[in-house]
Amino acid sequence: MHPDLDKVLITEQEVQKRIRELGEQISCDYAGKEILVVGILKGAAVFLADLVRYISIPVYFDFMAVSSYGAGSASSGVVRILKDLDRPIEGRHVIIVEDIVDTGLTLNYLVQSLQSRNPASLKVCTLLDKPERRVAKVKVDYNGFDIPDQFVVGYGLDYNERYRNFPYIGVLKRSVYT
Repeated sequence: MHPDLDKVLITEQEVQKRIRELGEQISCDYAGKEILVVGILKGAAVFLADLVRYISIPVYFDFMAVSSYGAGSASSGVVRILKDLDRPIEGRHVIIVEDIVDTGLTLNYLVQSLQSRNPASLKVCTLLDKPERRVAKVKVDYNGFDIPDQFVVGYGLDYNERYRNFPYIGVLKRSVYT
């Protein structure tokens, strides 16, 4: 375990097992269809890469980059699109792939933005969910893990662009980010 962590919250084995289950569920739910997964950069890149390996139906992917945190540890509440989709999504089955849903403000903004582009369907898949922190009402269709209100890193999640490469989810020591 890295010295900046208090503990490992979700092991590498638990992460991989759950991602396999999510991929299998998505494949079942969309049997006979093609899907477009939209990874939200940078945090969801690792999750998306593993998730699509477990999806057995035709899958395409694209990316968006948004910002609501800056260099801090708490959401600013202001969402900015830094990179938009490369192609239109009208008439396509779209799944937003997020690393974590916290307040829901960013996800709410993304869902509204993408819904206005007339996809055939729009669902949300997240690796981690902090339901007790929710401010905006959002529906998560595929959820890896509900977690407590702790600052987590690893498996794509970062603090100041660090710790993304951990193969597990760990709780960052408060002394690191305060």
